[in-house]
Amino acid sequence: MGIMKNSALILIETQNEWMHNNGKLYKLFVEDKEMMSKSISNIEIALDFARKSKMDVIHVGLRFQKGYPELANGKSGLRRAIPNAGTFPINGFGSQFFETVKPLETEFIVTGRVGASGFTGSNLDAYLRNNKIENLYLAGYATHVCVESTLRDAHDKGYNTILISDATAAFNQTQQDYVLNEIVHHFGEHLKTKEFINE
Repeated sequence: MGIMKNSALILIETQNEWMHNNGKLYKLFVEDKEMMSKSISNIEIALDFARKSKMDVIHVGLRFQKGYPELANGKSGLRRAIPNAGTFPINGFGSQFFETVKPLETEFIVTGRVGASGFTGSNLDAYLRNNKIENLYLAGYATHVCVESTLRDAHDKGYNTILISDATAAFNQTQQDYVLNEIVHHFGEHLKTKEFINE
């Protein structure tokens, strides 16, 4: 495929909530700490490669206004769980990008996102189309929730989407394997970090 100017590395929720030992989601949900640790190392490697290759880097975080008005009256799923857990407050520690993978000033930070997919309510699609980006490499968290939602959405919007499998993590290996073995091929492809940096 080759690294081309119409490709982007998309980092999904590379924020303290997931990646920092004091993050709420890290403490609540990450059962396989080794998988998380390896994914952080691989995100750092993939990001360094993308920057050196002059590839677009896009940061897709979550940040909610005080009181979670965007998710008001959520009866189930993430719309209920996020306010209950108090995760991703707009100016809180959990919402900050993890220290080793913080955006550079030249890198695009998606805004407006309110759902599991990086596209929901956000300016991601407009940015990709306006910059003629067709190939999306996804990394981040969690594999079986927001990464998978973004993968499905990207496919349906017409993008060529590739999951960097060891630069993502689920809560446990069973979830990770299920996505890689049963889900990804319907919506794109997956490869490992070492394959990404040799593309």
